[in-house]
Amino acid sequence: MSANGQAPSEVAPHLARRGLVAVFGSTFLELVGVFMLSPLLLFTLKANGESTLLAGLFAACGWVGIFLVTPLVAGITLRLGRRRALWLAAALPLLATTGFLLTDHLGVWFALEFLAGMAGGLRWVLAEAVVAECSPPGQRGRYVGLFETMVGVTFVVGPALLAWVGPQRELALWLVLALTAAGLVWSFGIPALPPSADTESAPSGARGMWRAFRAYPVIMAAGLVGGFFESGVSSLLPLYGLALDLSPATAALLVSASGLGSAVLMLPAGVLADRMAHHPAQRWGNQGQARQALMRAFAWLTLAATALVPWVAPHPALAWPVVFLWGGAGGCLYTLAMIDIGDRESGLALVNGTAVLVMAYTLGGVLAPALGALALQVSAQVAFPALMLGIAAGGVATLQQASAGKRRGRY
Repeated sequence: MSANGQAPSEVAPHLARRGLVAVFGSTFLELVGVFMLSPLLLFTLKANGESTLLAGLFAACGWVGIFLVTPLVAGITLRLGRRRALWLAAALPLLATTGFLLTDHLGVWFALEFLAGMAGGLRWVLAEAVVAECSPPGQRGRYVGLFETMVGVTFVVGPALLAWVGPQRELALWLVLALTAAGLVWSFGIPALPPSADTESAPSGARGMWRAFRAYPVIMAAGLVGGFFESGVSSLLPLYGLALDLSPATAALLVSASGLGSAVLMLPAGVLADRMAHHPAQRWGNQGQARQALMRAFAWLTLAATALVPWVAPHPALAWPVVFLWGGAGGCLYTLAMIDIGDRESGLALVNGTAVLVMAYTLGGVLAPALGALALQVSAQVAFPALMLGIAAGGVATLQQASAGKRRGRY
């Protein structure tokens, strides 16, 4: 049952299948290009003599674009429809990559990164919402988990392609351009999904976002912690690797280790969420309480991994399991939150709920490279571990407190 009192609608099976294939394929191609491009641009900035702090701010710029566009997604969807809005989201990264090829001007690069971030935010919200709505009944956790796993695979494939091609070669940018162009072409296969029954009644803009935020505080807390440790820290890992005296190619592969954690853990987390939520004896409580229990477990796993960070500098091999668990646990927190929203909402209300979750996740993504780059510049051995431990412990405490408060309320 949705927050507005309506049961989530079901999309016709033939449209649902087409929508899932189109969104899965186009998103895979786009994100492989994105996660190949991000470390490439950071390495280029460092090779040009820019400071670690400026490179971190550049990485955060894309997240700012995502954060600012997210409240506008429902309004854009009302005006363009989900299909044309997804086409727009696929076309803008192609434009941004072309710009990176044509100029080395730092100010233009920041503007293009911001534009690409906005396009990414638009695709992110709409793709997640379409997958959740098109998933077969009773299997939402499986399909959302599979989609998030596919996204995690792009964390691995993109940096691995960059390491194979070489981070200093112009060929890498041309490959990114080809991938984003293919993603745009694949997007044309997205069908025109029927309007949801709540399109007229669900508010858009600030009212819709505020209602979704008030309805799902536990989910938003999970999104914030997940965004910090999965995508936010991942964008910082090339700089962290350089601070550990790793080569640029090896540092890029730290991003792959984080993505591998997401790829390995998110689908099992989704399947487990389905089984726990539909346990015949409700051993874990109702569906929402079962997913909350899993969220708290992954928050504790994040804290356990972060406790190893003070020993990473003298023992760099520890970086690999740490970033693997960061990516996996952070991705599972987001996946469980998305499953929960998809189980409660549909149509524009689902877009609003997804947008608020993405905002929370993106806030974590913005904070990680900005604060993390500053901490690395101060001390990779002291300041950076202290920051990571503080965020992980705060995440555990927030989820525990939010879940307790929600149990006393009306979850």
